[in-house]
Amino acid sequence: MTSIDFHFNTPNRLEYACRLTRKILNAGQAQSETPLVVFCSNRTRLDEFDDLLWSLWPEEFIPHAHVALPEAADSPIVLMDDDIKLHSHTLLLNLDDEPPPFFSRFVRLFEVVSCEDDDKQKARQRFAFYRDRGYAINNYDLSKKSS
Repeated sequence: MTSIDFHFNTPNRLEYACRLTRKILNAGQAQSETPLVVFCSNRTRLDEFDDLLWSLWPEEFIPHAHVALPEAADSPIVLMDDDIKLHSHTLLLNLDDEPPPFFSRFVRLFEVVSCEDDDKQKARQRFAFYRDRGYAINNYDLSKKSS
C-alpha cells in the first residue's frame, strides 16, 4: 500500500517541491531506473516547476525531463501531466489539486501544501480521500521546522 507524506505550511509550494526533489535526488533515492515522478495535470504549473528546477540552483544541474521526451528514459526526475505508463512506480510527487488517479501504483507519494487558504482546502480534500481509503499518512509541519 502506498505510503503518503504531507509536507504542509510552506510559503511557496513549487519552491519547496523543488527543494524536496533536490533532497530526494541528492539522497540517491531518485535514479534513472527508479525515477521520482512529478505529476501535475496543469501543464502551466508543471512548466513553472520545470523552470524553477533550472533557476533555483544555477550553479548545479538537477537532471529532469518530461516523460514525452526521449531523455526521460535516462532521467532520475520525470515530469508528467497525464497518465502515461511508466516502467517504475516508486516515488511520486503530486503537484496537482486532486489525487492522481494512478497514485496507488507507487510505493510512496509526496504532497506539498502551501500556507494559502485555497491550497490548504484542496489539500484537506486530498488528505480525506487518502485517509478514508486507509492509506498511511505522515505529516510534516514545515512551520515547526527550525531554520
